[in-house]
Amino acid sequence: MSTYEQTAAQQREASPRTHRPGSDGEHQVQQRMGTAERADRFYADQVLDRLNPRMAEFVARQEMFFLATADRHGECDNTFRAGPPGFLHVLDDATLAYPEYRGNGVHASLGNIEENPHVGLLMVDFLRDRIGLHVNGRARVVDDDEMRRAHPGPAVDPVPGRRALVWVEVAVEEAYIHCAKHIPHLQKVPRNGSGRPWGTDDFRRKGGDFFGAAAEAPERGPFLPPPRADATAWRAEAEKLLARAERPAAAADTGAHAEGAAGARKFRGWFSGSTTVG
Repeated sequence: MSTYEQTAAQQREASPRTHRPGSDGEHQVQQRMGTAERADRFYADQVLDRLNPRMAEFVARQEMFFLATADRHGECDNTFRAGPPGFLHVLDDATLAYPEYRGNGVHASLGNIEENPHVGLLMVDFLRDRIGLHVNGRARVVDDDEMRRAHPGPAVDPVPGRRALVWVEVAVEEAYIHCAKHIPHLQKVPRNGSGRPWGTDDFRRKGGDFFGAAAEAPERGPFLPPPRADATAWRAEAEKLLARAERPAAAADTGAHAEGAAGARKFRGWFSGSTTVG
């Protein structure tokens, strides 16, 4: 049987895919721009709901990726993550995990994931293959000991600045290629000195005031942040809001009993689903 005949036979045996990936907005733009058929070919040929072996191999050798998150209001943040090759772990064909190292203490990405689990990862190989890979999915934050109990593979990094504070585990929902035609071909420069300053708090080694923001601080006036909410009071209010949001669906499913059960859940994140019965 020829390759064409084998492919045709596989397609006949496979169930038809009727779900169109992407957002309603992108589908509307495709209609306006006249690219709907081209987009559907891309969806059919390139968009997977898990990592195939070539994607898994590509992920396992990356030293960096770009991370997109948004809070519950849709306010976005885009950042950069880096580590030794393999720091972005392929746990299986539907799950990735990466360590969160010690940083500036702001935790913008972790804070967004606490409110909204949807994340987008973009890996770009500038050095060898000059190609990119998008992975979109749902994330949750996992303690280091929990990760190592569930997945004994990740070794404890000997460099203090590369030891995980927590892990972010990503359930893959979409994986697809990023076009190569505009990716520059780069090469590494020889290492100077002792290498990357992992975990340092040295102002200059972290980049100093490269963009002059600190120098302009006096012009912006003093920074007087309002008092932080008491953690216990904040959590109690969050529990109330979460229970209120869940109550209509719970009442429809199980009646009045569900309201009491929702009230017994402990808040662990707006969308994480990691509530526990107290």
